[in-house]
Amino acid sequence: MDAAEKVIHQKMSEQRLIELEIKAAYQEDLLQELNKIVAQQQHQILLLEKTCQLLHERMNSFRLENGDEVSDQSPPHY
Repeated sequence: MDAAEKVIHQKMSEQRLIELEIKAAYQEDLLQELNKIVAQQQHQILLLEKTCQLLHERMNSFRLENGDEVSDQSPPHY
């Protein structure tokens, strides 16, 4: 390999390295954004679980107030 080929090869290697660094930077940004989204979704899931629990408790207290049995039995068609 002569000097001109070495220079060309070195410039191509540098360009390839720059491209890889750019891709890595974009991937880091994307990962951070996805982590934020996952954290927000986890927060929403926790709120929904609390809401479901409160609704379940309200339904049970309503049944008790109205004299209905609180039953975890499956309906007869199951």
